[in-house]
Amino acid sequence: MKPVTLAVLGSALAPLLTSPFALAPAFAQPRTQTARPTCAEAMAMVKAEGAVTLGFGGRPPERFVRDRSFCEITEIAELRFVPTRDNPQCPIGYRCREPDYGDWNWDAN
Repeated sequence: MKPVTLAVLGSALAPLLTSPFALAPAFAQPRTQTARPTCAEAMAMVKAEGAVTLGFGGRPPERFVRDRSFCEITEIAELRFVPTRDNPQCPIGYRCREPDYGDWNWDAN
């Protein structure tokens, strides 16, 4: 490499390498604690966004979708009920999952 090119390259990278954040590890952002939504609020959130990831009742976060168009082509949409502030069985939306053997209707003609 020519000395001029090396000097230009070195001067361009110097601010990145001397930054205190350049070699710092990335940390996950803490989750903000929010009040559990009402059933209507949760359903409206899924309907408005189309696909959201939410955690309810101390369970790990789960992806909820408005309809099957937000699923992969091989997946089916299964209605999900979650506990909200005002309803222990709120039909918030759907979850996408791969169908298993029991999901097929083998007796259909």
